[in-house]
Amino acid sequence: MEWRDQGALLSVRPHGETSAIIEVFTAAHGRHAGVVRGGVSRRIAPILQPGAQLDLTWRARLDEHIGAFVVEPLRARSGVLSDRLALAGLNAVCALLHFALPEREPHPLLYRDSIDLLDALGARLDWVTTYLRWEARLLEDLGYGLDLTACAVTGSREDLVYVSPKSGRAVSREGAGTWADRLLPLPPCLLGQGAATAEEARAGLTTTGWFLEHRLAPDLGTRPLPEARRRFVELLARQG
Repeated sequence: MEWRDQGALLSVRPHGETSAIIEVFTAAHGRHAGVVRGGVSRRIAPILQPGAQLDLTWRARLDEHIGAFVVEPLRARSGVLSDRLALAGLNAVCALLHFALPEREPHPLLYRDSIDLLDALGARLDWVTTYLRWEARLLEDLGYGLDLTACAVTGSREDLVYVSPKSGRAVSREGAGTWADRLLPLPPCLLGQGAATAEEARAGLTTTGWFLEHRLAPDLGTRPLPEARRRFVELLARQG
């Protein structure tokens, strides 16, 4: 068995004395693990940094085997190392993909959005809105998407300011009524209405975080959401 693809490195851990096991998110093969022989060597170890874009060749005798990767660097995304918030965002992306994605299942739209986000992080662009929308894409791709097209109560498409934690649907200010304090915030940036302010980003992450924690995570077992995401959200709150 053999295939070639590109992917972003999610994690790396030592394997034996000289090798490493890496996990990557690839365009056509989803989240995929494999052994890199000599992965802890001075030549290869600097390439194997989370977030790095790699050219990958995977080989195994049988498809169900873990197999071995031959890797070539494409982009290091080392620009995040001098930006504490961007580094925290990169770690959150890698951790959530590792946590949420089933192995070897392609997610082409999520892959595209993930690479765009990682590139924005490395380029020091205004990426927080992109990150927030990426979490919404992650939920959507895994079957937990939010329906923000119209109010679940009135059917109106105007003044949508809340999300129902029960249904994941938008709720207007009028439709919320006395239930407003039980609903989640819906900032304009999640509706595609411009970039997020610091306050809107925190509000949006509260909403996507609720569905990650209370919908996605329980369906994956007993593991809590990755600490990397919590650290990113806390750091963003302090910087805002």
